[in-house]
Amino acid sequence: MSYLSVYSPSVYEKVIERSRFIAHCAHAESEEEARAFIAGVRAEHSLATHNCFAFVADRKGNLLRFSDDGEPQGTAGMPMLEVLKNKKLFETVVVVTRYFGGIKLGAGGLVRAYAGTASEALSRADVRRYTPCREIRLCVSYEHFDALKKYLSSRECTVKDTEFAEKVRVLAAVQAKDASAFVSALTDHMAGRVTAEEGEEYLFPFPLSEREGD
Repeated sequence: MSYLSVYSPSVYEKVIERSRFIAHCAHAESEEEARAFIAGVRAEHSLATHNCFAFVADRKGNLLRFSDDGEPQGTAGMPMLEVLKNKKLFETVVVVTRYFGGIKLGAGGLVRAYAGTASEALSRADVRRYTPCREIRLCVSYEHFDALKKYLSSRECTVKDTEFAEKVRVLAAVQAKDASAFVSALTDHMAGRVTAEEGEEYLFPFPLSEREGD
């Protein structure tokens, strides 16, 4: 199962009717990680009027939490959670801090402010597709290394490490569903002049394609 999530923490700020709204978002693989991130933002902005949050801390969308942190009920946390749902983000936490500027926004204005700030922050964040991947350990002689490099550059794979010893050893990662076909096609392409061994499977954060990022 692949899913979208924020890859690295990011910050976005805007001013609405003199109030500062500061959004922090990050990857969080559990409720504990999400709450630790929220606690860090609260500590950084301990003098703020509100630190509202929402998170989806699992891969299936079952672990959902949100808080209005003193704002009128339903005007901050839930709208931010809806943004996460609409963007189909999982294992993601977003905190929107507000420094009150003296002008009341009303319920509708608060919803737009919190949801809008969260949405703009997540649109600017480094969102990636976390996909099950399989490591492939390759071994080839030096004379056939260029052919291997050319093949790998033409395929959807990530070269994680290259070791130069008696032979060249390459550690690559491909999507798990494509692993067997990848090894078979590579062996045929290299006419058997490469050894390939499938290794562990794990989730790998692939950057989004241009179309997915739109």
